Amino acid sequence: MQDTVTEIIQDTTPFFTQDTIVFGVLMVSLGFIFHTSSKKTGFWKVFYSLVPALFIAYLIPAILTTVGLIAPEWVSVGDTGEVTEGSSNLYYIASRYLLPAALVLMTLSMDLKAVFNLGPKALIMFLTGTAGIIIGGPIAVLVVGSFWPEAVGGEGADAVWRGLSTLAGSWIGGGANQTAMLEVYGYNQALYGGMVFVDIVVANVWMAIILIGIGKSAKIDKWLGADTSAIEALKEKVSNYALEKERNPSLTDLMILAAIAFGTVGFAHFGAGYMSSFFKDFVDGLTPGLTRNLFTFLSSSFFWMISITTIIGIILSYTKLRSYEGAGASKFGSVFIYILVASIGMKMDLTLIFDNWQLIIIGVVWMIIHAGLLILIAKLIKAPYFFLAVGSQANVGGAASAPIVASAFHPSLATVGVLLAVFGYAIGTIGAVACTFMMQLVASS
Repeated sequence: MQDTVTEIIQDTTPFFTQDTIVFGVLMVSLGFIFHTSSKKTGFWKVFYSLVPALFIAYLIPAILTTVGLIAPEWVSVGDTGEVTEGSSNLYYIASRYLLPAALVLMTLSMDLKAVFNLGPKALIMFLTGTAGIIIGGPIAVLVVGSFWPEAVGGEGADAVWRGLSTLAGSWIGGGANQTAMLEVYGYNQALYGGMVFVDIVVANVWMAIILIGIGKSAKIDKWLGADTSAIEALKEKVSNYALEKERNPSLTDLMILAAIAFGTVGFAHFGAGYMSSFFKDFVDGLTPGLTRNLFTFLSSSFFWMISITTIIGIILSYTKLRSYEGAGASKFGSVFIYILVASIGMKMDLTLIFDNWQLIIIGVVWMIIHAGLLILIAKLIKAPYFFLAVGSQANVGGAASAPIVASAFHPSLATVGVLLAVFGYAIGTIGAVACTFMMQLVASS
């Protein structure tokens, strides 16, 4: 009798599977957070003085996912054994619709000249973060490989360094750069899910640490010896303008804000479709290999959506529509940002940290080097924590999370995160190639 092996598939269906219900749960969570964080006395005042509300907005959905109430995706096993897959579209909706709406609303009151007056430290910290990813990969492979050689081994398409190249692409640029690395180095796609898993866990844990740090930014800036006067001047200038134009918004104001936000979203998607298609044909016409993949990000519709939105926001900030900041433009943008934060938190199952632990350790060591280099350079050039946090997230988090971190300091600063993240797309592939070259040398030695 021939033995057969039957794969046991675990049913991971959450308690709530309908996005309408899950969205309601997330909104109730956000409402609870804002209600409790508004308390001026008692336990909640002490609690939120230690932990930022933005971090809790990220953490609660993560806990709900961990205990099985909600999930970003799942597998259902029927009574007869049939297997079906399900997923939530909330993150897609938040990142493709609400994120660009938030960006244009937050950019309306932006003073582009004042942003440039912030000086070169923002770019220096961004490039430092990039350098930390490039050198962090090979160092992590060397360190972990000295304890567990099998963790960085593998031959041919199964070689771990090939898989780690996709992390380098993601952590310097974004999804388009990650896909480019998968194609360039031909990593076994059957194993690729493990690398995506490491990306999600390590990047999300690091984002959580950065969010916690925002609540301590004054103390961190003091330790760094940072001069935050330019940032404070920009925040004060925008705040004063908002107060000067502040009014009780009428229904007409609200409808015009909605028109600005979602009209921009529609146009950005329309333009992104054409631009990504055009550049896809251009990229496909290039010589296969590194040359082609250096420009893969140009065929990403997400890249063009964010870029077009930012350009529209900057243009509108020079028009009379700028006055709609007084009707609460950035406040509505902040609502959308918090919904995006909750949808990102929903993607994090805290128990996954203990799975595939050797790859996780590589990712953790890698991120520690990235963070350590950022802290060292910030200390040397006396850069504010804002530049450290946004410079890191513009690399590791990309255009979805960099404006979240930037706007946590002040809504007017969201554009700084977007501009750096877009720059990350441009250098993501070449940076990842340099990182992968060194990881291959270390893994082969």
